[in-house]
Amino acid sequence: MNYIFFILIAGSLIIAVFNGNIENVTNAMFEACSTSVKVAFSLIGIMAFWLGIVRIAEKAGLVKLIAKLIKPITSVLFKDIKKDSQATGDIALSLSANALGLSNAATPIGIKVMKELQEDNPNKDTATDSMCMFLGMNTAGFQIIPATVIGILAASGAANPTDIVLPTLIVTTLSFITAIIAALILKKIWRKYE
Repeated sequence: MNYIFFILIAGSLIIAVFNGNIENVTNAMFEACSTSVKVAFSLIGIMAFWLGIVRIAEKAGLVKLIAKLIKPITSVLFKDIKKDSQATGDIALSLSANALGLSNAATPIGIKVMKELQEDNPNKDTATDSMCMFLGMNTAGFQIIPATVIGILAASGAANPTDIVLPTLIVTTLSFITAIIAALILKKIWRKYE
C-alpha cells in the first residue's frame, strides 16, 4: 500500500511540474493537511462520548446483559467457544462498538477476543471456526449509528451528515450477513479437505 501511495504522490508531483501546476498541487497538499488535522480534532469529542458510553455500559453490566441476549445466536455461530468463556461477553462488546460506529474501539476489543479464542485453541497454528467467524463479522462491521462517519461529515461541513445512516445500515447489514454466510460455507468446504 505504501508503494501505491508513493507512486500516486510522485506521479502527481511529476505531472504538476510538467504542466506548470506545482503551486496548485502544493497549496492543495497544505490545505488537505490542515483539513485532516481539523477533522481529527473534531472527532475527539465524538469518540470520547461514545467510548465513554461503551465503558459505562460495560461497568453497569449491560455488556453481560447483551451477551445473554445474543447467547442463542453466539452459541450457534461460535460452537467451539466454552460456555464460561469471557470471549462471549467481549464478542458482544465488540459487536456493540461496531454497531455504534466505533471501529476504533472495536479493534482493541476484537484483538482481545482473538487472544481469548486462541487460548482455547487446541491447534495454535490454525484458526478455529469461531476465530474465522468472528473475524468475518468484525471486519464486516455492522453499524446502526455510524458515529465516526457522521463526525467526519459534520467536521467537513456537510449540510446533512446524518443522511448516511440509512445507506450505512443497509450496506453493513448486507456485508454482515454475507460474512456470516461465507464463514459457514467456507467452514464446510474446508472440512472436506482436512
